[in-house]
Amino acid sequence: MALLEVQDLHTSFFTDAGEVRAVNGISFQLDRGKVLGIVGESGSGKSVTAYSIMQILASTGKIVSGSIKLDGQELVGAGEKVMKTVRGNRVSIIFQDPMTSLNPTYTVGHQLMEAITLHTNRNRREARERAVEMLRLVNINEPEKRMKQYPYEFSGGMRQRIMIAMALACEPDILIADEPTTALDVTIQAQILELMKSLQQELGMAIIMITHDLGVVAQMCDEVIVMYAGSICEQGTADEIFYSPKHEYTKGLMRSIPSADTAGKKLQPITGTPIDLLNMPDGCPFAPRCEGAMKICTVSRCPRMEINADHASACWMNVKSGIENGTIKIEDVTIQEGGEA
Repeated sequence: MALLEVQDLHTSFFTDAGEVRAVNGISFQLDRGKVLGIVGESGSGKSVTAYSIMQILASTGKIVSGSIKLDGQELVGAGEKVMKTVRGNRVSIIFQDPMTSLNPTYTVGHQLMEAITLHTNRNRREARERAVEMLRLVNINEPEKRMKQYPYEFSGGMRQRIMIAMALACEPDILIADEPTTALDVTIQAQILELMKSLQQELGMAIIMITHDLGVVAQMCDEVIVMYAGSICEQGTADEIFYSPKHEYTKGLMRSIPSADTAGKKLQPITGTPIDLLNMPDGCPFAPRCEGAMKICTVSRCPRMEINADHASACWMNVKSGIENGTIKIEDVTIQEGGEA
């Protein structure tokens, strides 16, 4: 049994302008000890997916339908009482910005101890010992002294380490890292990622790494989900995604990465702007930005196609290639929304 199983999840925000369908029918599994990367541009639904799992959506947000199971236990509709036993204990999250995630009016020690006493049966003395232990684990020197200091007395990298310590203090089964290296310089980014990797191996937990940085994904992840406009456009092992991308959006992301081969050349950004989630099209949401878009792309969404046992994609270009090389028969292609092949 998978540790976490998300099935056909739909999450929307209900605003004065209308329903914003932020997550549209995504499904995935996460096994124990594995690292899953969720990548995509800003606004693609990565963070909303995480917040849906934790059920910490804004007041206008709601899980419309779908299933989220943790060790077989259904979380959708389980209620706040159940979720309080899940958050922190079973699933923890590191939020995007360490600069604003810590309360500036309380010491670091107070905030660490509060998290520990809230989610465990430890008394105040035991919580303090655990907090010092966690600061030491994330390589913060003089942890007893640091417990008395306020967040503004720490650098950005050290604050991120404190957030990791807080998230791991209760030994969760799953750690969700939402853009854990945002606003950090390259050297500190490398240190944070190396720290997370070593802690993951030491503690045996699973990680959901949410990022737009494909370099982070290559370094950390076993499996990858590529999201666009709230949907999964490609899914597979890290090797499959990086060395054999099968969706035009994924290929565009790959082309926009600087490398030794592109030195002195202009990068190739993905043209256009992300789709308006208030007015979702019938066809592929990436079609307006896709250089290879066909007529069918604008009128019908491509179903998920199994490329192999470790790789799936939802792109009509794969269907076209399959028809041309004879691996797919045109009569087997299902067209939705009245589109034409």
